[in-house]
Amino acid sequence: MIQSSHHHRPNRLLVTGANGFIGSRVLDRLAAECCEAVGAVRQGAMKHPGWTKWMHGPDLGPDADWEPLLTGTDVVIHTAARVHMMQEDSNTAGEAHRLVNTQGTLALARQAAAAGVRRFIFISTIKVMGEQSRRPFRAGDTPAPSDAYARSKLDAEQGLEAIGHESGMEWVIIRPPLVYGPGVGGNFATLVKWLARGIPLPLGAIDNRRSLVARDNLVDLIATCVDHPAAANGTFMVSDGEDLSTTALIRRLSEAMEIRPWLIPIPARALIRMGRLLGQGPLLERLCGDLQVDIEDTKSRLGWHPRIDVDTGLRQALMKPR
Repeated sequence: MIQSSHHHRPNRLLVTGANGFIGSRVLDRLAAECCEAVGAVRQGAMKHPGWTKWMHGPDLGPDADWEPLLTGTDVVIHTAARVHMMQEDSNTAGEAHRLVNTQGTLALARQAAAAGVRRFIFISTIKVMGEQSRRPFRAGDTPAPSDAYARSKLDAEQGLEAIGHESGMEWVIIRPPLVYGPGVGGNFATLVKWLARGIPLPLGAIDNRRSLVARDNLVDLIATCVDHPAAANGTFMVSDGEDLSTTALIRRLSEAMEIRPWLIPIPARALIRMGRLLGQGPLLERLCGDLQVDIEDTKSRLGWHPRIDVDTGLRQALMKPR
């Protein structure tokens, strides 16, 4: 939903990470909807078959030269990032996250400001707020990142704001929770696999609340932020507007798959204790803990509402990506 004509419609957009899970969908949407949308992908990365405009961008790092891609660009949508990897050494991970997610983002933002880019939209993460919420997180709450990935994203947010204040370039920060949709990987894909195989899961008695966001809802918010006047210099939470317990998520996912899940009701405390003994404490704490976001501010400031509900989102997530 690019906004109506009284807003400043961009002529040219640049989407980084354009062959990624979020970036590819953003580019599809904006190219179909409004203007010249250019996707930047890494050297050697596969080009999306439907794209008219795409370029090899530099590898995302402090020394990257973005100038050829920024000339004439009005809005940058920065989805490229180094994501959290399981089982990696935390010291080397910290440095790698900092180089790509912090220094790489800020190098791009400084060059964007110098090139006259009007607005820079940064896809951050809810993890900057912490791994668990006592009450739903709001954009103005104090961040509490607990790993190198989340710290690298928070440092990028803060640096981007500083560049914006110095240069006058508008910034927009979006902090999604777990994003799911066709082709999603990670824990979500693993869960689908386990359910499909009929593996018994000890997650039948988890009474927590977690926010999720369907990829199409996130992309819709990003599209809204491209030219909405009230998005300028704002930080926004996003979700599907319905929070689920881990148990409820599994039941709803099973309904979408048209299968009956094999859920064993083990109390959360016992599960976390077992997890710690097996060296999986943090994972079980996440599965059993609350992580909620409050999207009322996003809705009221931008007049935005999630386009699709959780059940539609889950059905879509089971489809093969096109």
